[in-house]
Amino acid sequence: MQKSPKSMVIRVGAGEIGPSVSQLVKDVRAMMEPDTASRLKERKSNKLKDYTVMTGPLGVTHLLLFSKSSIGNTSLRLALAPRGPTLHFRIENYSLCKDVIKALNHPKGSDKLHRTHPLLVMNNFMSPKTDDETPSLKAVPKHLESLTTTVFQSLFPPISPQTTPFSSIRRIILLNRELSPDQTENGSYVINLRHYAITTKRIGIPKRIRRLDPKEQRHRDRKTAVLPNLGKLDDVADYLLDPSAAGYTSASETELDTDAEVEVMETTAKKVLNKRQIQRMKEGDKKPSTSSDPNVEKRAVKLVELGPRMKLKLTKVEEGLCSGKVLWHHILTKSEEETRQLDEAWEKKRREKEQRRKKQKESIERKRKERGKGAKDVDKEGEDEDLDEYWDSEDFDDVDEEMEDAPDDG
Repeated sequence: MQKSPKSMVIRVGAGEIGPSVSQLVKDVRAMMEPDTASRLKERKSNKLKDYTVMTGPLGVTHLLLFSKSSIGNTSLRLALAPRGPTLHFRIENYSLCKDVIKALNHPKGSDKLHRTHPLLVMNNFMSPKTDDETPSLKAVPKHLESLTTTVFQSLFPPISPQTTPFSSIRRIILLNRELSPDQTENGSYVINLRHYAITTKRIGIPKRIRRLDPKEQRHRDRKTAVLPNLGKLDDVADYLLDPSAAGYTSASETELDTDAEVEVMETTAKKVLNKRQIQRMKEGDKKPSTSSDPNVEKRAVKLVELGPRMKLKLTKVEEGLCSGKVLWHHILTKSEEETRQLDEAWEKKRREKEQRRKKQKESIERKRKERGKGAKDVDKEGEDEDLDEYWDSEDFDDVDEEMEDAPDDG
């Protein structure tokens, strides 16, 4: 059975990030539930390496790192643990959940919404093919567009329409890429993020009859949830066909309160037969009382925004986890010769790193033999972790400083 992805939403530089971005981090954690570290508490002394070391034991597959530069730019890094790649985004603007709720006339909120994974909907992530033989150098390459699509798709477990029950899909995350010719040629990759709650209601039933349903009463306030008084009426038809209200309880009921209508299969309970009934069925005395056709009902679907909102601009793609070779940059462009030289430099650095680790491992083995029997109980896995901590520390110590010093057009 495939494990569902797990994420950690982290504030880098918890004391300097500000209250607004701190609240944005909390909203994103709520959006990523249930498989996320919702109660994570950061400290000023925590470095990126402190979190990457724990991704393996905790089974974390994605890191969402929020940070704020000295000039006020808020950035988001989406990284796959433990080896990358990493997508760097600059947050152009954002709205918190409390701001979105204040703008709604009928907001929706419940703890039950976050007990299941949201449905991820992505639009325009792959730019259409053009007839130009010489594409722009700043345009995002097709393989990087495919990489970005795969990274976002891996944030949540896949949903199968045949096996996933309709009632378990209660939220939806919409990612829409702003796709225009000018933005595509200039290398601009902008994504708008929205978070909605999915509400469904049966249609084809008059609202006056639905008010008699006890299930409908649970969603109303106690003051307005009382059943209508039918004692003064001679017939129920007088209630349903009220000429003074034209069949409506208020003027607001005539407004369209749905976004779409879908047909879903109604869930029915299957009766469990005892041994005697099974024996009669085998003898042909009794046939199973099951309907041949499933019950299909129409439901009205409406989306209610939960927040947060974010407008993300892709600025850089790195090969490793917040380090390594830069695969693409939205400002800096390099020729084929410069790219070849960088590849050779990174290959040389990788070989030197492997040689250093090999020498260090040989040194540890030699010292363990010199110590004698007392050192034979040393865990080999612990030695590898010590080696990684010793030689990989140079890759993570200055990551946050590099992010703040990176060139930015904002």
